[in-house]
Amino acid sequence: MRNADHLDRRGFILSVSALGAAAMAGTAPGLAQGNAITTKAIPSSGETFPVIGLGSWITFNVGNDPRGRDACAAVMRAFFAQGGRLIDSSPMYGSSQPVIGYGLTKLQMREAVFSADKVWTSSGKRGPEQIEASRRYWTVPRFDLLQVHNLLNWEEHLPTLFAMKAEKRLRYVGVTTSEGRRHGDLERIMQKQPLDFIQVTYNPLDRAVEKRILPLAQERGIGVIVNRPFRQGELIDDIEKAPLPDWAEEIDCANWAQVVLKFIVSHPAITCAIPATSQVAHMGQNVGAAYGRTPDRAMRERIAAHIASL
Repeated sequence: MRNADHLDRRGFILSVSALGAAAMAGTAPGLAQGNAITTKAIPSSGETFPVIGLGSWITFNVGNDPRGRDACAAVMRAFFAQGGRLIDSSPMYGSSQPVIGYGLTKLQMREAVFSADKVWTSSGKRGPEQIEASRRYWTVPRFDLLQVHNLLNWEEHLPTLFAMKAEKRLRYVGVTTSEGRRHGDLERIMQKQPLDFIQVTYNPLDRAVEKRILPLAQERGIGVIVNRPFRQGELIDDIEKAPLPDWAEEIDCANWAQVVLKFIVSHPAITCAIPATSQVAHMGQNVGAAYGRTPDRAMRERIAAHIASL
């Protein structure tokens, strides 16, 4: 999680409440007034949703602590108010699933969320039971997307997920990897299975998926969700020590988080990035990357080179 004590973030806290209120009132949030939130289409269906989602790894693992749960609900409120839809979780993420369910119930936002979860068990027989437990935690009637977490026993879980999709108990099917692991296995699965989504790690410093995975996703019509966009906060903590370059204004970025996220979601193969946070102010900054001008190829390379030099 990014350090909330950075001076450039303190000022943002003062304005985020007004930003969320404006969004709920129907005015466009984000840095460029009047701009609509940037969306991308899911290749397999054409359905669109915003390019910035919400992850829950670590940040939403607050157990039954009332203050912690309310803090997470406040993050979700800001996320929805500023146009967000996709929230991602997993049985691996401790109490994150019931915390999301608490927030959806408190905010009455079950209809608004694009629910993305995972199956994560070495037992194929236990998959359906785990999925149903996850659904009850979320308090949703069905998931929009279920993914095989880190390819764990994907051979048994994918048939279960495809059957659920055929029965209209699930809308989309995917698989995930993280931190650059098992790209060879992922590529083989993408070539043979009718996936709607994959989830991978990608940011200006972790670009291995550009070589084969992202081109294959485009070729096969597979959506791409990006995890660990900030290297679990370490990337932002490092680069925030440097001043924001003047050229950030050319792509409507007011902070480093938006520069990183705009680099990610401007790749033509990327559908959505899912930064995780427990801070309302950080949520406002993150979703701000879904507004304003988008980097072209030259600007993307400029971003990557500059960040690599820091």
